[in-house]
Order: sequence, then C-alpha cells, then structure tokens
Amino acid sequence: MFLILSCVGSLKAQRKTFFSKSEFGLNVGQMYYLGDLNKFKPFYQSNWSGGMMYRYNLQPRFTLRFNYLYGKVEAYDKESSNPLFVNRNLEFRSVIHEVAGGVEFHYVPFTFGKGNKNAGTVYLLAQLGMFHMNPKAVYNNELVALQPMSTEGQATSIGTRKPYHLYQVCMPLGMGAKFSIGNKLTLNFDLAIRKTFTDYLDDVGSATYANAKVIGKEISTTAAHLSNRSLDGSKYGVRGNPSTKDWYVYAGMTIAFRLGSEKTCFY
Repeated sequence: MFLILSCVGSLKAQRKTFFSKSEFGLNVGQMYYLGDLNKFKPFYQSNWSGGMMYRYNLQPRFTLRFNYLYGKVEAYDKESSNPLFVNRNLEFRSVIHEVAGGVEFHYVPFTFGKGNKNAGTVYLLAQLGMFHMNPKAVYNNELVALQPMSTEGQATSIGTRKPYHLYQVCMPLGMGAKFSIGNKLTLNFDLAIRKTFTDYLDDVGSATYANAKVIGKEISTTAAHLSNRSLDGSKYGVRGNPSTKDWYVYAGMTIAFRLGSEKTCFY
C-alpha cells in the first residue's frame, strides 16, 4: 500500500552521480616568485600562466581538487633599488610545470544553480604537489641552464652540497571565491602561494661565493663566470640567504563545467 501511494503521489528527487559531482576547468592568471632576488614585491616580473583543473564535490562544504599549472618566474638584480643587489648582478628565469591535489573548504555550503541561495561561496585551498623547475640565465647572449654549472661549487672538490634536484615538492596554500553560473558552469578566482622546500628555484642558496678558479677548472670557464657576476668582482660579497626557502605565487581565474547532471528518481 505504501509503494502504491508513493507512485500515485509522483514525488521526485535528484540523485547525484559521479559525473554530476565532477567538474573540469581551464584557468589563466599570473605567476611570480619570492626569494633571494625578490624578497617583498608582489607581482614583480609576473608572467601569464595557465592550466587545467579537475574538481570532485564531495559535499557542499568540501571539494577535492587536482590541477596542472604551467607558468614562468624570473627576477633581475639590475632592476633592484638596493645598490648591494645591483652590484651582485644575478638573474634567473625558470619555466614551472606543477601538478597538485588537495581540498577546498567552503565557508558557505555550495550548490549549483541560479535559484539556490548558496550558489556562491568563498573558500580555503590546501594542496600538496610537485613541480619541475630549470633556472637559467643569459651569458654571452645565450640562455644557459644554471644547475649543471654548479655555481656554488656543488659536485666539485670544494662543494659541501649535492646538486639540487629540478623536481621539487610544493604546498599550494590560498583562498578564493566561487560562483555558480546556471546548473553547469562555475567561475572562481583564487590566489595561492606555493611553499617550496628548496632554496634553488633562483639558483641562489649560499651566503658566500664559491672559489671561481676551482669551478672554472673542474666545470667550465662559463660556470666560473656565472658563479660570481658581481660588478666590482668582489669575492667576499653576500650571495644569498641560506636560512630561507623560495616561494612562487599564482593568482588566476578558472571556468569549469560540470560533467553530468543529477538523475531524477520517482518514489
């Protein structure tokens, strides 16, 4: 009797599926670096970046998020307002490839649809990822990869450290805002700083200069010149700050579309 009455009543409900909870999106924004060659300036030498994102909405407050990001970071001592850094005369640029996964926590429960009261929210982002870097500098009008140059004596008889790895771990941490556009699209803006565990995103980690003669003999004359580019040729200047790690930041916009719709069930 209960089943008959339920069918006669034609009550409807929406059942969520894997695809109705899934989103795929494309993002575009700006990326910049913070480290020994840029300690404080936000968006200094920022570059256009972009990537892809997959999001799985576990429930209105929690979302799993995975993304690939491509960008570029760079900095130049010659543009500094500090004469000590201008004299140091270092520079670098590096392409970044990043993959990361983690969670979004929504301050307001988020649901799709214009008619929903909670079709917009702000959120916190926490992820764990890996990125590939390859710092380079211009020398004699050529772009030279710095890691094989052992500019701080790595892999030489005077080296106290091993060569750094070009693949590194990062932790994207940030916040953003997300809005539903109808029942299929979302638009979000976020800013996340990438905590890294390397001091060599810019190829600068040591406080002092290595012996350029040894580097020239054991690596190359190009490596010797790149190890100390100071304008006054001093061997005793400060090269970097070994007590801090490098960071990079991404701020951007993402447009994502839902891969499926809820199925209508009749009870």
